[in-house]
Formats: sequence, C-alpha cells, structure tokens
Amino acid sequence: MTGYRSLTTEHDWGRSTGDANGVMPGPRTEVHVLILETDAGIEGVGLGAHGDIDRVFGAVEGQDPRGVTALYDRMLDRVFKTGHTGATFGAIGAIDTALWDLKAKAAGEPLWRTLGALDRFVPGYASGLDIALDDDALIRLYQQFADRGFSAGKLKGGRDLPHDLRRLEALRDVLGRNSAQPALMFDANESWNRTQAVRYVTALERVVDLTWIEEPVRRWDAAGLAAVRRGVRAAVATGENLTGLEQYRPLLDADAIDIVQVGNVWGITHFLRVATLAHGRDLPVSPVAYHANPVAHAAAAVPNHLAFEVQSLTSPIGLSVDQQYQDGGIVLGDEPGLGIQVHENLIHSVRAVDPPAATAGPHVRPQRAGLRLVPDAGALS
Repeated sequence: MTGYRSLTTEHDWGRSTGDANGVMPGPRTEVHVLILETDAGIEGVGLGAHGDIDRVFGAVEGQDPRGVTALYDRMLDRVFKTGHTGATFGAIGAIDTALWDLKAKAAGEPLWRTLGALDRFVPGYASGLDIALDDDALIRLYQQFADRGFSAGKLKGGRDLPHDLRRLEALRDVLGRNSAQPALMFDANESWNRTQAVRYVTALERVVDLTWIEEPVRRWDAAGLAAVRRGVRAAVATGENLTGLEQYRPLLDADAIDIVQVGNVWGITHFLRVATLAHGRDLPVSPVAYHANPVAHAAAAVPNHLAFEVQSLTSPIGLSVDQQYQDGGIVLGDEPGLGIQVHENLIHSVRAVDPPAATAGPHVRPQRAGLRLVPDAGALS
C-alpha cells in the first residue's frame, strides 16, 4: 500500500429521496469514492464517506493488501483508545472494501469467487427511499423494479397512517404480478417510541401482512426493540447503523431482533463477522444498500443471507459496475474484484464543494422524533 485518492461524485436518482426524518433537497446525492494505490500498480476501489481516513490509513500503509482481515484489526487497534464508531468506522469500511477489491484483483477473479461463493445471484428486494413520492410516482417506480422480477419491496413511512396504508396496498398490487404473496417491509427510521411503534404497526397489520418492520425505535434500544417484537406479528429488523460487533451483542442477548441488518458502508469484513454472529443465533442477515452494492459479493458467500436491499437500478456518475438486476436480485459479473470501473474524468466534472452542515433531511434527527402526539406529515417536504 502506497497511498490513496479520494473522489466525490453524485448519484442522480431521478426522483426525490427521503424517509420519516426528512427529504433530500434535490434528486442528486453525493457518493464518496476511495481509491487505494499499490506499488504493483493495482488499485482498489472502496465506497462510502471516509473523512477520518488519516486516523487509520497509517495502519495499512506499506502493508501487503492481501492480508485484509489482519489489516482490518490493525485499523481497529490503531484507534482503540478513542473509539472506532461514526466517521472513523466509515473510513475503516471504505479502506476494507478497497482492500478486498485489491485482493480479488490480485487473484484475477471476482470478489464473490474469492470469498467462496458458488452462485453469483444475490436475492434482493426493492427499496425506493420513497416517502416524498406521490402515489402515481410510487407506482411507476416500483413497476420498474417489478419489471426486473422483484416480488419484495420496502416503503419508508411512519408519520401518516392512512397515507402509509394506501401506499402499502399499492406496493402489494404492483409486486403482486410476480408473486401471489409479495413480501412487504416498512421502515420507520427510528422515528417512534416503543408504544407508538406497536400501535402503528398493529394498525398496519389489520390491513396488510408485513414481512418486517425496520428500525421502529432507536438502534441501541434492546428493551424497546424486544417490546416491539413481542407486540407485533411482523419480524423486527435493525442493524444498518451499528458500528461494531459489540453493538449487536445487547440486541441479540435481549432476543430483540429477527432480521440482522448490516450497512454496506461499514465494509466487507464487518459484514462477514456480523453474518457469522447472526448465524450462530440461527438468524438471517440482510445488507442495507449503498451505491454499487459492494457487499453483495460477500452476501453471495454466507449461508444465512436473506435479501439484499436494492435502491436504484442505475449507477453513480462516473462508475461502471459489473452487475445486473434480474429475477428479483443482483447478478454479479466476472470482472476481477468488485467489478467497479472508476472514470475519473467524469467524476471530476461533478466534484462537489464541501456543503454547509445539513439542518434537515433523512440524516438529521428531527427535534420531535418519537415525541409526536398527532401526525404532522406536512413537515416532510
């Protein structure tokens, strides 16, 4: 390992995106790309925000990138006094993903094969980040997913019960062309307290059959998640924002979750370790999507993978990704590594200036989240 380059491109969703916490200001969002350089001339690609990279890059600089899991632990050890959560864990995840890309490229094979998978197909579900869409736009979006064979889908919501019921029924109808019993998931993005969650989900379940309810309460609330799990029929899913195995342990010990989720941005090694931890409890694992779906290669190689979230059928500007969407999932290609080609000449043309800190949107928790007595759905714009 000799150095790195850090790039910023954009993904054009062609629609508004958001969740119960807010909506993005425009149809484009930033995508952070990390390129690791080696003295052999091979470069590895990682994805996700990595602003804290200089805290951990020294742990891998000058090392053989093929020793991926050992280097992952070296990065964790480098920051053990100050902690590895938040932005630091994102940097570790981006480096780790790029190291796995390098390892597979050095072997001349796609990462899914390096990791031991036999099948390149990764079962998935559609997820449109869709809370800002009107009913017609919602239907058009999920018809595109249905055209690719998807029979499972997830809606964002949690602020307006009649609105959410109508949309869930529409989703059921759209995906019903691929299955007589499509799987419907619902994501509240930590916007409820435990009592609100049980009341809301119970009301939904009087009309539709939910496969799972995602992040009904705060991510660390083991008692709250367990209470929701006891109070509803749907499975409880969470984990995308947990940064380290130690954060999963209290939830698993409390028997609080049914679907163990993992964020793509936290890296390949983190996913593999969480999948093993979940497998030891006979629980399925489900990755939460990020651009180019890098963890899909690892999902193909674990025995307890359930379904991979697919948020878009297109790639970010300047990235070519060797994968297809067919039969309700992701078909991984044969290009070495992750199969991601970075066209830097295109990325530089849309490189973003550092924006001011966001004061609203899906990544900013609203002041009254979990404390609302009546719906205020009009505040989502």
